[in-house]
Amino acid sequence: MPYVIGITGNIACGKTSVGQMLVQLGAERYIDADLLVHRLYERDQPIAIRVAECFGPQVVAIDGSIDRKALGAIVFHDPEAMKQLESIVHPEVHQAIQKELEKVSPHGIAVLDAVKLLEGGSSSFCHAKWLILCPEEQQMQRLMQRNAISLEEAQARIKAQPDITAKLAMVDEIIQNRGTSEATYQQVAAAFKRFCSQFSIA
Repeated sequence: MPYVIGITGNIACGKTSVGQMLVQLGAERYIDADLLVHRLYERDQPIAIRVAECFGPQVVAIDGSIDRKALGAIVFHDPEAMKQLESIVHPEVHQAIQKELEKVSPHGIAVLDAVKLLEGGSSSFCHAKWLILCPEEQQMQRLMQRNAISLEEAQARIKAQPDITAKLAMVDEIIQNRGTSEATYQQVAAAFKRFCSQFSIA
């Protein structure tokens, strides 16, 4: 079993950037839970079929995959719908994560990037949990640009995120991604050094 650093934080806070920095510092594999969900939503995948059955044909794209934007328009405005979706998706995502971790060297380091790392149970894979923070204004701008969505939709998605305050006591490291990329990198490098020292990783 490799050593696993779990990184989490609310939507568009810069988790991917931190994950890429960890790979530069020596992590062997970066696992993006959101990308795994993308694969599960492809045409004819069992999860895609179940999601379509649950939320209707309006969430199915022309190519038969799940239309994430249409699905998001439903679940980010309805907490019960979000819970229903997570009950379908989370167990399959955990299996997919396990398969990805099996590709890592026994004493290597993997990075697991997951928005619901702490809520969805994925933290059970992790030797350390890191929380990435950034100002809401930055989240809003990144989200609108990255997903090509309106201000109203970005606000709805951010509002649907769990309260970050409760997570502060649940993690081992907090990375403030509010300044320059170099400032963030320095924090990540220092935290990575502490992690390697803790587990005596050369």
